[in-house]
Amino acid sequence: MNWAPIKKSLDTGVFQPHLLEYEKTCAGFTWDKFRYELDGLPGGRGLNIAHEAADHHAAGPRCDHPAIRWLDQDGTVLVLTYADLREQTNRFANVLSWLGVNKGERVFTLTGRVPELYIAALGAWKQTAVFCPLFSAFGPEPICQRLRKGDAKALVTTTRLYRQKVADLREHLPQLTHVLLTDAENDLSGGVLSLPQCMAQASGKFVIPPTDPEDMAILHFTSGTTGMPKAAIHVHEAVLTHNMTGKYVLDFHPEDVFWCTADPGWVTGTSYGIIAPLVHGVTNIIVEADFDAQHWCRVLEKEKVTIWYTAPTAIRRLMRLGIEPRKQYDLRHLRLIHSVGEPLNPEAVVWGQQALGLPIHDNWWQTETGGIMIANFPAVDIRPGSMGLTLPGVEAAIVRRVNPKTIEVIKEPDVLGELALKPGWPSMFRGYLHDDQRYKKCFEDGWYITGDMARRDADGYFWFIGRADDIINTSGHMVGPFEVESALMEHPAVAEAGVIGKPHPMIGELVKAFVALRPGSTPGEKLRLELIGFARRKLGSAVAPKEIEFQDKLPKNKAGKIMRRLLKAHELGITEGDTSTLDTAED
Repeated sequence: MNWAPIKKSLDTGVFQPHLLEYEKTCAGFTWDKFRYELDGLPGGRGLNIAHEAADHHAAGPRCDHPAIRWLDQDGTVLVLTYADLREQTNRFANVLSWLGVNKGERVFTLTGRVPELYIAALGAWKQTAVFCPLFSAFGPEPICQRLRKGDAKALVTTTRLYRQKVADLREHLPQLTHVLLTDAENDLSGGVLSLPQCMAQASGKFVIPPTDPEDMAILHFTSGTTGMPKAAIHVHEAVLTHNMTGKYVLDFHPEDVFWCTADPGWVTGTSYGIIAPLVHGVTNIIVEADFDAQHWCRVLEKEKVTIWYTAPTAIRRLMRLGIEPRKQYDLRHLRLIHSVGEPLNPEAVVWGQQALGLPIHDNWWQTETGGIMIANFPAVDIRPGSMGLTLPGVEAAIVRRVNPKTIEVIKEPDVLGELALKPGWPSMFRGYLHDDQRYKKCFEDGWYITGDMARRDADGYFWFIGRADDIINTSGHMVGPFEVESALMEHPAVAEAGVIGKPHPMIGELVKAFVALRPGSTPGEKLRLELIGFARRKLGSAVAPKEIEFQDKLPKNKAGKIMRRLLKAHELGITEGDTSTLDTAED
């Protein structure tokens, strides 16, 4: 189906978007402009993320402005102003100094979305340590694996998580010398300390040491959709990207109330759940509870959220449940909705306009890029299903390999190839920890090769096709699973779809789809044939799935991405490999 573009009107009656003239902005863009917009450490002592996110605002007119509004599981609200945030993060930085955590050493967090996590992130950056968030739903072994690979010096966690997932494996973590428990009243044995006690004894004053923009700031583990997670290194310089994308993509204005639903255990939850909103001095909503459709809608209403950044999985769950938020809740304050994590199907973009009164703006980036690279902008027309246009200051292209050492840019529109980026943006990862060879393999002929297959249309919009490893070769046709999944999701019975290539002796691979149905739809042979016919009419017989299997729930990682490799492992009866990122929560 060819979806009609969604036209934008700049007469919003609220705020004029920061980026009004896309082509003009791109033509005159320099990263230095955003460097000058940042405060920098006093006395020319460098650039530090925490100073830009907390201290800068605390020393100015936004001192008493709410920085964080935290809603616990019961809905109790804790508010931290920028002045509070400065003091609390100063205390944590002093705690790290007292413990002997040195510059560049790794401070891990293993918590839910609680204030201590955000304080630990900023406090670690102040102390010039490296912040390394972990997702709290990981099991003991993947946690131990990441702590060991990341050379963890200190860990902030809860008593329950420590006892369940870390304590029995301490002997395998000789470098982990300090564990700080967020909810312990007293210190325990074995270097396990009460964080509240430590914070109470620490000074609320701290001077950030000189920080080079290239100093390591963050260690992010990749989501592991294609195998063992890698540890991507990011530096303080990345804050330039967070500042720019916060302005041009998320379109932050001073009085915005922002809610990013991603957990900081994933890159989105750090880049856009911590850094970008705080650098812009807006109010950052943090919700401890996991996804619940009605609860999330109540949060949007009660907190008067103006900008919502969520995941396709959450949007599809809302669609699946048949909720009509605009009819049930007062969402008049909501002015922008963004999505990230995996490609957003075009019907979800349009559903947003119908059910929420606003189209959903998809954007593309990776753990390795550190920030948004391609986006649908507030003042630019949306083409449903498209990743959008490149960010100012970012050069992207569709490329093909001429030989093992040479890359050729594909200039013709709508030709399938690999998505590549020209290195040079500030948030580009600087390496994989302890894996230089793997890092070097990401770059070829002056390009960063993303591993994603895509096309670019004549107007410069990028369209995601699939991971290079996911592309299906059927009778000589190169089929992207996302294209097939999107077509199937247009059927009213389909909630989600995951597509793989199944080995076939005659055609190489046949297209097989795994389908989860909407409530009220019944799996069976009749519906299976109906879906195959539906897909053939939309895609043609060469691309449409030959086989369909119904499942109650598709395997997704905890970042919300469908794990096609697990579907393939299930189909072929082979080992699943690393499943540490598998989401086992019920819809």
